[in-house]
Amino acid sequence: MSFGTPDKNGKVNEGLIYGPPGDRTVHLCIDMQRMFDKGSPWAVEWLRRVLPQVCQVVERWPAQTVFTRFIPPETLDDAPGTWRPYYEKWPQMLRQNIDPDWLRLLPELELHLPTARVFDKPVYSPWMDGRLHRMLQEDGIDTLVMTGGETDVCLLAAVIGAVDLGYRVIIVSDALCSSTDETHDATMEIYGNRFGQQIEMIRTEKLLAAVV
Repeated sequence: MSFGTPDKNGKVNEGLIYGPPGDRTVHLCIDMQRMFDKGSPWAVEWLRRVLPQVCQVVERWPAQTVFTRFIPPETLDDAPGTWRPYYEKWPQMLRQNIDPDWLRLLPELELHLPTARVFDKPVYSPWMDGRLHRMLQEDGIDTLVMTGGETDVCLLAAVIGAVDLGYRVIIVSDALCSSTDETHDATMEIYGNRFGQQIEMIRTEKLLAAVV
């Protein structure tokens, strides 16, 4: 499937249906935290594999980068609804039980703070309480370049919410990570084949070349 369409000069920006992202763009990097690195029960095997590409995108847009962080509840009693059995399965990931440093961004990304911003969320989606949408709207943002993980969980929730809110969504396809190949591939297929008019996908190298 082709995601490229000719721009006004007759050239094709592969993956960019609407041309290069403009000044009203934010790079939304999803949950690239130490709790998903090696040694954690929630370790994502691909995290380190895609980190160089994520770093390249951050380095292109440091002041326009927002890092989300997934923040578990302090105690089991703080987990609402079906989050309670979820954390009954993962009690070691409650904040009362983990090293606080695990909540932090990976060191390679944290060095971009405070130029880049951090947005904390208690659930998969960053849109649930409206804070992120209000913040982006106040800045006049209409386009989101998205990286991080997991492709089929938190990033999925971020992408679908962004589509519903009307943002232009550009997924950097080689800057995403997941725990499983099968569900990553299936989710990428859904992004491309079911949301082809609302979700654009492009590799890091081609994205950066398009915005130079």
